[in-house]
Amino acid sequence: MTDIFARLSEMGLALPKAAAPAANYVPYVLDRGTLYISGQLPIGPDGALIRGRLGDDMDVEAGAAAARACALNILAQVGAALSGEWACVARCVKLGGFVASTPDFTKQPLVVNGASDLIATVLGEAGKHARAAVGVPALPLGAAVEVEAVFAVRA
Repeated sequence: MTDIFARLSEMGLALPKAAAPAANYVPYVLDRGTLYISGQLPIGPDGALIRGRLGDDMDVEAGAAAARACALNILAQVGAALSGEWACVARCVKLGGFVASTPDFTKQPLVVNGASDLIATVLGEAGKHARAAVGVPALPLGAAVEVEAVFAVRA
């Protein structure tokens, strides 16, 4: 596995602390070599939730930045789930991106690219994944984006 901390540093980023769940669920489940990461909201570096709706009060660039914040939170959960043993990550299998957007907004894939690009850059070849990018009318707490992930891990 590549040195994710060095790659993040090169990008001017740092891994945040893994967020606690906001409701009755767990942030991740590790089952038989598959690590499922619950949907992560876009918490910015200042600790504030990135709110908005694409096609209304947010543009694609801002949405992609929100998706990148989700991806950082996904990586934080991976680190927590694996107790920092990054060598256990075999690959990111899939990302699911949900974009709060107006009915006429159709650039959800460009928004979720923010998360995909970060995961692929940080994890290298192991970061290439399958993906869904879906528009929804609203997300929890007014978040602009929510991203979930599935990883293959080795013992």
